[in-house]
Order: sequence, then C-alpha cells, then structure tokens
Amino acid sequence: MTRTARRMFELLEPICLATYLGDEVNEEYAALGHRTYWDGYFAARAACLGRVPAEVVDAAFYSFAPGEVARHIPSAWETVPPEASVAAQRRGSVASLRRILGLVADSPEVARAADLVLQAATGAPVAGHVMYAGMRTLPVPAGSLERLWHAATVLREHRGDGHVAALVGARIGGTEAHALSALDMGIHPAESFGRIHHLPKARLTATMDGLRRRGLIDDGGRLTDAGRDLKQHVEDLTDAAAEAPYETLAPAELEELIALLTPISASLTAAWSA
Repeated sequence: MTRTARRMFELLEPICLATYLGDEVNEEYAALGHRTYWDGYFAARAACLGRVPAEVVDAAFYSFAPGEVARHIPSAWETVPPEASVAAQRRGSVASLRRILGLVADSPEVARAADLVLQAATGAPVAGHVMYAGMRTLPVPAGSLERLWHAATVLREHRGDGHVAALVGARIGGTEAHALSALDMGIHPAESFGRIHHLPKARLTATMDGLRRRGLIDDGGRLTDAGRDLKQHVEDLTDAAAEAPYETLAPAELEELIALLTPISASLTAAWSA
C-alpha cells in the first residue's frame, strides 16, 4: 500500500502546485490587499486552524525558519479576514488549473476523479493530523474542478502531517530537512536551495555543521550513505502514514482513479516544468 500512497502523491501533487506556481493565486492575494505572496500563503493555509498564535502555526507548518511565520501571522489576518484569503486561494488555484486543462476541466473524467479523491480525503482518521483535521472543517466546494483541488489539498496536508511526525522522530529540523532534500535533488551546495538560501549565513552554517556532526553529510557538504539512508527512512515512514485515506477506496476504484488522474497530472506537470 505504501507504493499506492507514493503513486497518489505523484499524481495529486501537480494539482496542488497550482496554489504555489500559478500566477492567478498571487493576483488574487494582491487584489485582497495582501502585501506579498507570503502574506496570502500564511493567511490562507493557516486559516483552518483558527486565529491561533504564530507559535502554533510555526509548529504545524514545521519547516519555516524561526521568526518567518511571525512576520505574517497574525498581521495578515488583521489585513484580510481568514475566510477571504481561503476563498482567494481557491479561486486562484482553480483558475490556474482551468487555464492549463482547458476543456478537460469540465469533463466527466474530472468530475469522477473529484468524487473519488474526495472520498479518500474525507475517510481517514484525524487523530494526530492537525492540519488535516483543520482542513476537514472547511466546506467542500460545489464545482468538480474546485472539489478536485480541495480534496487533493486536504490529502496533501494529511501527508504533510505524517511527514512532520517522521522528521520529528528522526530529529531532523525543518531547515535541515530542506538541506537534505536539496542534496538529494542534486543541488549543491545545499545552502543555495531556494527555500533556505535567504536565511542568515550563520544559521545555514550551523545547520550544515549539525548535519556534518551527525555524519549525514561529508566535509564537502554532500550526502553520506547514512544521510541517504535516513532520508529514505523518513520518506518510507511518510508513505506509510499516508496509507489510510486510500484504504477507503475499493481496489477497482483506486485503479480507476489512477487511470483518470494520469493524463491530468501529466498535463499539469508539463505546464509547471515549462
């Protein structure tokens, strides 16, 4: 089943990426009055938790450097109500998907895929999955493409909760996780990776020194065998934790869903890679 969880992640992630790569989302955030993309990002993604302090959002998101969340929460909610940011995120994401998919966006295939993904997204236990539990409280949109994006995003947060648990268990911090992922992707030095390159040099140096002391990277800043093994262990645990939603689908439904999502995912992946 963990192979299924990995395969579904590969198929659903291109749908979710509309939120982060589509220009339409940024335009929606700006129209609301958010100063930057990141104001909108934090305001919308954290809204399902309620108006909690920045420390709670930081704990749930896990991977942001100290102080980054506090630069946006709660100020972004004071500028724009959380519900408005969530709606803007959905509008922009769906507009981006519709632009890329064209007529396919309103096809019976998308409607059926949305129903099956939603079945999986609403069928898993919420215990131990904070972001997933919060996302489950949001209303399900009516349109097929909206439902597909919403359900894929709910599943992304479910997987993310499991990934955070795996990282905590492996004693890998958020910045360390980004550094290990960068090296695994062939980005060297890891400090040049887009998600962390802006951090203070002293913090990046301390992060790499910590990984080196643990034997996870070598003197040249590249992954050791121990580093690769630990990263794979975390990925295996993440896949295992992501199993539950797909156990709600019958084998035939899962096979149908994979067949429906494969061309949709391929089209989106091509667009994001262009």
